[in-house]
Amino acid sequence: YARCWPPRILAYVSSTSEVGEFLRSRRSALTPEQVGLSRRGRRKVAGLRREEVAALAGVSTDYFTRLEQGRVRTASRSVLEALADALRLDNAERTYLLNLAATDASVRTRRGSDQRDVSPRLQRMIDGFVNQPAFVLGRRQAFVAGNHLASALLTDFRAFAERERNLLRWIVLDPAARDLYLDWAEIAADVTGVLRAEAARYPNDPTTTQLVGELAMKSAEFRQWWADRAVRDRTSGTKRFLHPVVGRVDIEWAAFPVPDNPDQTLFVYTALTDRDADALRTLASWAATSHTDEGDRQPQDEPKPLKRA
Repeated sequence: YARCWPPRILAYVSSTSEVGEFLRSRRSALTPEQVGLSRRGRRKVAGLRREEVAALAGVSTDYFTRLEQGRVRTASRSVLEALADALRLDNAERTYLLNLAATDASVRTRRGSDQRDVSPRLQRMIDGFVNQPAFVLGRRQAFVAGNHLASALLTDFRAFAERERNLLRWIVLDPAARDLYLDWAEIAADVTGVLRAEAARYPNDPTTTQLVGELAMKSAEFRQWWADRAVRDRTSGTKRFLHPVVGRVDIEWAAFPVPDNPDQTLFVYTALTDRDADALRTLASWAATSHTDEGDRQPQDEPKPLKRA
């Protein structure tokens, strides 16, 4: 896909000026009032001026300008931390900036794990969540393992070709995902931000480049989210679903790093209300009776959909 990418999309993945582009995007997103500055006169740029950021970070305007323009090959950690403070970066954005600016060869060429399975102990734990969807994601949002309820709530990734077992790819490209998530655009943008954060941790990764290229070519929304340079981490939150079998389901989720593989994350979904718990129990019952050992569904076993809220 990379051969037919728009040049600006390719730059977002491989350009050494990404530090400057990221700083510019964050500078544009802030207002003077947010950083305690008064708004004086007519402003020609969105957000903060370069000289304002430089003053807040304690660096010269000339240095910050050269950094934004990609003309500074290295920047000290102390300068980057000062810029992160000036731009009000959150933890995910701060880590992203530091990873982008890493110059040590071992960091710039490091490779993560592409392990496609989990330990039997972890799989038993996942299967033990009878009324809670649980699954593990690996590098680039690749689906690694999950229980039947996760497959019933989301989709059966085990039925996909291996290269297509990817949460972000499914959310962005599959119309069923767009119908399932009530806040589809927000969810898709957030997961895109998670991929961007990982891309800085593991730069020059050809599989990431290929995934970004495919999604950029096939989805205008993804191109915009990637261009926005938003960065997200995975900790906890809520999601709202409109499921074709059980109707409205609201959940809260938490993410846990897998101890023996830092590139894998366990996700556990919990019902938000008693009504949502009833819906998940109904879905779990359906999943238990309508899936074979290979994960095939039997449509005739579907219960009547619950009334949608």
